[in-house]
Amino acid sequence: MLQNLFIPARSLASVAYHSTSVRQAYHSTSVRQAASQAYHSTSVRTVGQAAGCIVQLLTSRTLQTTGHSHSTLARHLATTQSGSRSFLTSPPAPGHNTSAMSVEAAKALAGAAAVNNHVNAATKVVGVGSGSTIVYAVQRLAERVKEEGLEVRCVPTSFQARQLILQHGLVLGDLEIEGKIDVTIDGCDEADRDLTLIKGGGGCQTQEKIVAEYSDTFIVIADYRKDSVKLGQAWKYIPIEVVPMAYRPVMARLGDQLGGRAELRMAKAKAGPVVTDNGNLIVDWYWDQGREMNWREVNTIIQCMAGVVETGLFVGMADKAYFGMEDGSVMDRCRGGQ
Repeated sequence: MLQNLFIPARSLASVAYHSTSVRQAYHSTSVRQAASQAYHSTSVRTVGQAAGCIVQLLTSRTLQTTGHSHSTLARHLATTQSGSRSFLTSPPAPGHNTSAMSVEAAKALAGAAAVNNHVNAATKVVGVGSGSTIVYAVQRLAERVKEEGLEVRCVPTSFQARQLILQHGLVLGDLEIEGKIDVTIDGCDEADRDLTLIKGGGGCQTQEKIVAEYSDTFIVIADYRKDSVKLGQAWKYIPIEVVPMAYRPVMARLGDQLGGRAELRMAKAKAGPVVTDNGNLIVDWYWDQGREMNWREVNTIIQCMAGVVETGLFVGMADKAYFGMEDGSVMDRCRGGQ
């Protein structure tokens, strides 16, 4: 169960400021003005007031964690605290019409929950994952470093992660120097009830797996779309990084040994295939959805194929996951479905 989750005003401000749907729905510049005020303000009172205005427009449901469930609704946000800072919001106006929380807002909630619950004064090295959800976790981490004086070094899992760390003024670390990592926070493409993950939609699974493997704690963050009972409900293929000269024989062997079909991932903004940060190619393996899979065995079989660098299957690695839900809550789940 989570305790006293702090929903950062700036995260909400950023979501509101860039949300076309919010602006179109309310035909007003008040959201952008409040968002800009909240994002740039250093005044606790001003941030709190602006955040309240933003949240009223985003959702009328409680932005809180509910520990293994996401059914609790409320008419207004309660007071939440982080250290000595408090943010107050007021209830929506009577008759105010709101819709389900956006995917981006759900990502922000999951990212904030992970940082708030797994980074503290004793945390010295943080692994920073890749993808769209990690942006919100890095933003929250940077806020806490500035506000609380935390001394952390950040180990990236990709070129994107490295840029995020530098852009937010965080200290860049490296596995060669650090040796091990206290906690890694990363996203996923899909997570089943046992927290078996599919990763690699962004082509970063090799470095992501290395950083996660050498971390004391591996935390996953995602929005509600990524939460599944079994793999394949939200994501249909396993990304596999391969050495360029081996991509054709690897694709053939995948079909011979495991069935399904394999495709070389092609780039969208350049001619030719996607090239990873490591200079390799990505083969996406679409498995037979009608076949029951032992993912640990499947992962081992693929890893043993000559030319395979790493798979996007993360089996038995994640310790806990936080999912931002449509109703504004955060659902948490530990490995094994607990």
